[in-house]
Amino acid sequence: MRELMSGNEAVARGAYEAGVKLAAAYPGTPSTEILETLSARYRSIYSQWSPNEKVAFEVGIGASIGGARALVTMKHVGVNVAADPLMTFAYTGVNGGFVLVSADDPEMHSSQNEQDNRYYAKFAQIPMLEPSDSQESKDMVVTAFEMSEIFDTPVMLRMTTRISHSKGIVAINNPVAGPDRKFVKDPSKYVMIPSNARNRHVVVAERLEKLRHFTEETPYNRIEDNGSRIGVITGGVSYQYAKEVAPDFDYLKIGLSFPLPLKKIEQFVKSHDKVIVVEELEPYYEEQIRAAGIMVEGKKYMGQLGELSPKRVAEGFLRAGLIDEVHAASITPQEDMFPRPPVLCPGCPHRGAFTALKKLKVTVTGDIGCYTLGVMKPLNALDTCICMGASIGNAIGMERVKGSDKGTVAVIGDSTFFHSGITGILDAVYNQSNVTTIILDNRATAMTGGQQHPGTGSTLMGERPGRVEIDEVVKALGVKNIRKLDAYQLEEALDVIKEEMEKPGPSVIITTRPCVLMPKRIMEEPYVVDLDACTGCGACFQISCPAIAASERTNKHGHPLAVIDDTICTGCTLCAQVCPEECIILKSQFVEA
Repeated sequence: MRELMSGNEAVARGAYEAGVKLAAAYPGTPSTEILETLSARYRSIYSQWSPNEKVAFEVGIGASIGGARALVTMKHVGVNVAADPLMTFAYTGVNGGFVLVSADDPEMHSSQNEQDNRYYAKFAQIPMLEPSDSQESKDMVVTAFEMSEIFDTPVMLRMTTRISHSKGIVAINNPVAGPDRKFVKDPSKYVMIPSNARNRHVVVAERLEKLRHFTEETPYNRIEDNGSRIGVITGGVSYQYAKEVAPDFDYLKIGLSFPLPLKKIEQFVKSHDKVIVVEELEPYYEEQIRAAGIMVEGKKYMGQLGELSPKRVAEGFLRAGLIDEVHAASITPQEDMFPRPPVLCPGCPHRGAFTALKKLKVTVTGDIGCYTLGVMKPLNALDTCICMGASIGNAIGMERVKGSDKGTVAVIGDSTFFHSGITGILDAVYNQSNVTTIILDNRATAMTGGQQHPGTGSTLMGERPGRVEIDEVVKALGVKNIRKLDAYQLEEALDVIKEEMEKPGPSVIITTRPCVLMPKRIMEEPYVVDLDACTGCGACFQISCPAIAASERTNKHGHPLAVIDDTICTGCTLCAQVCPEECIILKSQFVEA
């Protein structure tokens, strides 16, 4: 049987076929759909969202040591959060198979960096598989669990945005039960005090030698002989691009990329006049191959920044003298789509908070989530964004050195607060920092599609354990100054923020409006503009609502009057509050008038 699947759907299918018992993750593009697919289609697998990637990884470790096969998924930056248990789990090894999916994001479609997580496998000395299509995404998951148990190691599966989200035909198989293992008490293996860890490090080195033999034999590292004197070493989505540009070259396709099959690579290079390495982002293959004394080239032709594409690969082949200009010109570039800059949704409750912060001209340390869009024009209300949970620590540091004349406010979302904001609040309490934190509680992990978290009251499996109340958590941490705020009320927001910034010690403001899109779209009565009363002052444009646009009419200075699209206006009232002429009114009032 065959089905059309995205790479993420195929990973979920692979976990099902491999007999996985537990899957854990924190949502993050481009990996999110793996757990969502598991919870929707494969209910025999217990699946959960964890508060952050480190906890998800640790839950997976517990399931593995307990004897079950476990899958843990996250986007590339999530592995930074989970790196602590990852490095030590590489020492202990597994009981039931354990697979970590790292979904990298070349070109930073939805990320703050484009780090190359292939280096994590080399760093931790664990095997890594890299699929180049949906079929391999499924098959490699099954293989990864088998490898994990054979070599007593966690195994990393590296996805990228294009592989995660592109679709292909997948041949599916029946699931297997997986090995019947139970927990066996073994402190020398699982308790990493220094004396045990020193012995386990020897095991890691011995395992790596075994993997070096395995990587030379696995069919995932294969040579495609087309009778060419030109050879290409590549893997992942880069393989697809190179094959599209030059299908007649010889290929050494890398599927198991740590450890690399250096003997096979050496033979491949010796049998060709010229060999080029094609890989996205860092020269991961190239560095290791050249360090082994095998002379290849790659990055000097392909570049080190952003995604590859057939056009970029063709240009690289042209620079390397492997194809001519006619051939390179025949590769059609991807057409540029009409630009659609990101913007907060109509009625987004974050807009009121950012409008107030902009009016106050305070320094705003930001975080990862929908509210990061507060940096966009015309709000221009965000000054930093580093990583999950960093906003509070950033504000503490800036406040201590008096870095801002107008004061500093940290903003963080509800999901991000549970992810890694709690410790920042604890730091502020412990060190008595005069920092105001606004927790923008929209009751969803909204940026990645509205997934559940401890504050939503429901789990990925549909259970309803009750909400963890943010104000109760903050109070338990020792914060004395806690306020709740309806961010749609602009004057109230201005007053509350100013009052809390003047209080000594840490203070927390919690906004109370849910996301207007999740779990279902919230629509109140829309507003319209009375064009006969509008002066074209442009105040409503400054709140950056996509429901507000310039009309064809202008004022005497040639400035456009405003118009509101009542099909997307949610009736949040913010534009009416900022209009000095009071010409933005409810649609029903305008009709009556």
